[in-house]
Amino acid sequence: MKTARYSDAQIMGILKQAEGGTPVSELCREHGMSSASFYKWRAKFGGMDASLITEMKDMAEQNRRLKKMYAELEGIIISSKCRLTSVLRVHILYSELIEL
Repeated sequence: MKTARYSDAQIMGILKQAEGGTPVSELCREHGMSSASFYKWRAKFGGMDASLITEMKDMAEQNRRLKKMYAELEGIIISSKCRLTSVLRVHILYSELIEL
């Protein structure tokens, strides 16, 4: 997975500089980022402090792990149902052969 280029503290610092009146174009040039990145951060993290950003990222990671576990369990259940269906078909065929 790609690692973040900017830490939470750096993002907060950049956003606070913008709130302080520094033009976005100057911030982007100074920090080597695009204006799209700045506006994405502002939409996502505006009004938060560093601890809230860290908490939000931790929750997103936990959510990702839970979704992965759910998908794995769902796959196991589906494969179990398929095996059960196959066993039932074999049993039905076997009982039909015995009746002959």
